[in-house]
Amino acid sequence: MSIDMSVQPEFQACFDGIKKIIAKSEEAIIDVKNAEQLKNELVTNVAHDLRSPLTSIIGYLELINNDGYQDEVELRYYIQVIHEKAASLHTLINDIFEYTFMQNHQTIIQKDPVNLEEMLNQLAVLSRVQLEEVEMMFRLFSSVTNPIILGDGGKLARVFENLIQNAIRYGSDGKYLDVYLDETEKSIEIEIVNYGQQSIPPSDLPNIFERFYRVEKSRSHFSGGSGLGLAIAKNIIDLHNGEIKAISKPGRTAFKIVLLKK
Repeated sequence: MSIDMSVQPEFQACFDGIKKIIAKSEEAIIDVKNAEQLKNELVTNVAHDLRSPLTSIIGYLELINNDGYQDEVELRYYIQVIHEKAASLHTLINDIFEYTFMQNHQTIIQKDPVNLEEMLNQLAVLSRVQLEEVEMMFRLFSSVTNPIILGDGGKLARVFENLIQNAIRYGSDGKYLDVYLDETEKSIEIEIVNYGQQSIPPSDLPNIFERFYRVEKSRSHFSGGSGLGLAIAKNIIDLHNGEIKAISKPGRTAFKIVLLKK
């Protein structure tokens, strides 16, 4: 005997409504599980990244406290290491606060005229000491007649500063840090290039803007010191309705940003 599974027409709308409610409930359950997993991953990654500099700081402080150094030169070296690790910790904590705020709040950006060429030159001046230390030369090439966009100058400076520091950190053997400004009818394109031999593997390129993404152990902080720099940069560019991507091969790594004109 067969069972008639058909639904009478007068109940069809009710039946369809129930199916939609069930489907939405299942989606909500999946979203909650994904959010919980992301939260757990965030906590795990933060704990891991906090542990490393803290361990070094405590270790060197114990050596100093126990007079575990041979002379003043070695003592100064220990203090320098502690300072560098503390600075790294400070950057990480700031990045965590900024990233979580941007993820959990509706971030509002200021819409003011920003001269990109002036901003990039100013950031190059601010990075002069780091550039000189690794013997890199900053060069700016612009074919833009009016490099003005409407945006949040402070947040955009955060993006370009991160990319410039990455180029110094990983491309110093290339000797040049080049910035290219170009334009189309509706947008301005900014490309920040270094010529270091250390490249980002093609398999990793689509993922480097994810938070705490690690390219490989030997370059665990390529994503910008804290592992959040590029994730924050992408969030900021998204808020400006722009685009950011990376192109990398041995001898040339470039980050390209497209922003709408004023």
